Amino acid sequence: MFFAKYNYTHPEFRAGARDIMSVAPGIAAWGLMTGVAMVKSGLSVFEALLMSVVVFAGSAQLAAMPLILAGAPMWVILATGFCVNLRFVVFSAHLRPYMMHLPLSKRLISGYLTTDMSYVLFVRRFPEPGTDPATRAAQQANLAGNCFVNWAAWVGSSILGIAASNFVPTSWGLGFAGILALVGILCSLGNSPLRLVSCGVAGAAAVAAFALPLRLNILVAIAAAVAICLILEETPVFRKTLETE
Repeated sequence: MFFAKYNYTHPEFRAGARDIMSVAPGIAAWGLMTGVAMVKSGLSVFEALLMSVVVFAGSAQLAAMPLILAGAPMWVILATGFCVNLRFVVFSAHLRPYMMHLPLSKRLISGYLTTDMSYVLFVRRFPEPGTDPATRAAQQANLAGNCFVNWAAWVGSSILGIAASNFVPTSWGLGFAGILALVGILCSLGNSPLRLVSCGVAGAAAVAAFALPLRLNILVAIAAAVAICLILEETPVFRKTLETE
């Protein structure tokens, strides 16, 4: 995969890495949150590290956390992880024509390293599987670069979250991990001036209206962000920005 010289020296390797860089901050924040959540759920540092590297599936890891905390049987945890990741059956069926020229071992490694974002970005760049050696090599190099950044962002941030979990007060619980998850979404979506403005307005409005009951400050934040963005969309500066995106 990305450790093969013919992949990481190919120009498409860098192209695949660039494609996923835009969402890498969000992936890293999710990984950080998952690292914290694993330790706070009762896993030892070694178990959390092993799970991050071996499982490499954020949704399955997060789904397993409350089950582990509740002492659920192993078969229930495994069945839950299987159900959560059933979407990869569809992904792998779609990627099969891209991979069938490779040996089984390389196909298995590709399957392990490919995630939702890797799949989406790869098939967007290559809608059809290659039919000649040069195109196939380019596709494999692109997927390798894509998966390398994705894997490094996730595993690296998970390890950081595991290490930082000891500095998070127990009283914060998994709520702190949820905040980190929202930070991850914010980082991955804040890729235009108008979206950044909406984030700022929503955050300020939520804090200003924090005293409202029933968490109505969230509705106030959403309404304020939508209203401001609708107004700004009609201004020449932001309209020009939207046209160039």
